[in-house]
Amino acid sequence: MNIIIIEDEKPAARLLQRKVEKLGLQVNNMLHSVEESINWFQNNSHPDLIFLDIQLSDGLSFEIFETIDIKSAVIFTTAYDEYALRAFKLNSIDYLLKPIDEDDLEVAINKFKQRNQPQNLSLDFEMIKRMLVNPVEKEFKKRFTVKIGQQLKLIDIQEVECFFSQDKGTYLHTLDNRDYLLDGTLEQLETELNPEDFYRVSRKFIVPMKAIKEIQMHSNSRLKLVLPTYQDDEVIVARERVGDFKEWIG
Repeated sequence: MNIIIIEDEKPAARLLQRKVEKLGLQVNNMLHSVEESINWFQNNSHPDLIFLDIQLSDGLSFEIFETIDIKSAVIFTTAYDEYALRAFKLNSIDYLLKPIDEDDLEVAINKFKQRNQPQNLSLDFEMIKRMLVNPVEKEFKKRFTVKIGQQLKLIDIQEVECFFSQDKGTYLHTLDNRDYLLDGTLEQLETELNPEDFYRVSRKFIVPMKAIKEIQMHSNSRLKLVLPTYQDDEVIVARERVGDFKEWIG
């Protein structure tokens, strides 16, 4: 199976590649812009499957289809709201909402495998254009409501030092060295936090960039983060995430 990823954010492209290859498939190429993709399709055989981000650095990815008669099946990868995604889902294998969940990825790939033949996608580009001329900015979490006894407390996102999981619970740790139990999981939090400000460094921790005081070398090519007040456990960047973490901090 010939697979390519079209994604303008290189760390996101590499992360998706690892997740796809973890499922036993091989990503043959990664493209990062409309122009690069058009040039590639003009000079190469079309793949069986494309993982396609909607908004690339030099335009919307459906411009590729307006120039090239794409024969490949497509799985969209996007952060757009569901009202727009419904339109894509009518004409594609599936869509994956960023950050991409591995279970959803496996379901989408299985849908593709179940199709006997790749289908030529005739997308309604005019409809998509109308929906994306003024795309709605994704609203990220600005505050959290936590329960303290019989009272509720609001915690602003700027007060967060980190999020962590412990004993099957998810906790918010604040800059004034307090812990609060949250509903939900770290996986759910990833979809609610601005990825420019927050990064999931391991299965246990999500940290904001502004809270990182020091970055130290650690064993097995990992990194250790020093935060202002959190001391209950070491905050370690998992080895497989070190490359993307370095990209994130710039």
